[in-house]
Amino acid sequence: CHSFSALFKCLIMEKAKIGILGCGWLGLPLAERLIQNNFQVRGTTTSADKIEVLENLGVSPFIVVLNEKSIDGNIEEFLKNIDLLIIDIPPKLRTINPENFVGKMKLLIPIVENSSVQKLIFVSSTSVFSDDAGDVDEDSIPKPDSDSGNQLLEVEKMLQKSKSFETTILRFGGLIGDDRNPAKTLSGKTNVSNPDAPVNLIHLKDCISIMEFIIKKNIFQKIIHGVHPSHPPKAEYYIQKCLSLNIPPPEFRFSSSKVNKIVASNLERDFRFLFHNDI
Repeated sequence: CHSFSALFKCLIMEKAKIGILGCGWLGLPLAERLIQNNFQVRGTTTSADKIEVLENLGVSPFIVVLNEKSIDGNIEEFLKNIDLLIIDIPPKLRTINPENFVGKMKLLIPIVENSSVQKLIFVSSTSVFSDDAGDVDEDSIPKPDSDSGNQLLEVEKMLQKSKSFETTILRFGGLIGDDRNPAKTLSGKTNVSNPDAPVNLIHLKDCISIMEFIIKKNIFQKIIHGVHPSHPPKAEYYIQKCLSLNIPPPEFRFSSSKVNKIVASNLERDFRFLFHNDI
């Protein structure tokens, strides 16, 4: 199974095991889609209440909690005979008590290196680029301006350095879905800055399709941006979205306008983004 097509056929024929570390807002529907495609899927959760949900979807569930100094749960058993690992755990760097995401990954990576994992997808973020980065793509050098961006970038580099598995870094823009839209956060707020700043968003369903695309096309040892090619101005997008949701739109401080980053994706040449109307 050395070529891409041969590898994918082997994965299907042998019912390859895929592990999803973090079956949350993105990981759970991704697991469901992969099971529909005949993959065997293991998934982790930090909550015992979610075990039954995972089991009902056909996911083999494990309770695994990553801490800065320890990993609670049987991570070795979760990784046993896994071919592809997808790491999709929130860094929790914008909470009241931010955690050391780099520290967690330093504990995890050696365990993954000693497992059967051959390929890995790490869900990162376009926050590895500063807000004033201008036009950037996968070839641009990230220069974060936030703790979140700095820690994510460091983890990206750590994973790429490993010779035990092939890593693809998947940087998503702002995540939106039927039950999640940043317009709700800004609704009714006043004096909002940067009205002309372009938005960099991606719909949940496109996120899942992109990850399917990576697996099926065997796109590893790459950096990929998952961002919709439409970048309307911030004020235009949020006002229209709030009106469509029938909630109060935000009021912007137009005198302080400053254009920020536009994140491009090389996927646009090969992948069809389907959810334009939702952006």
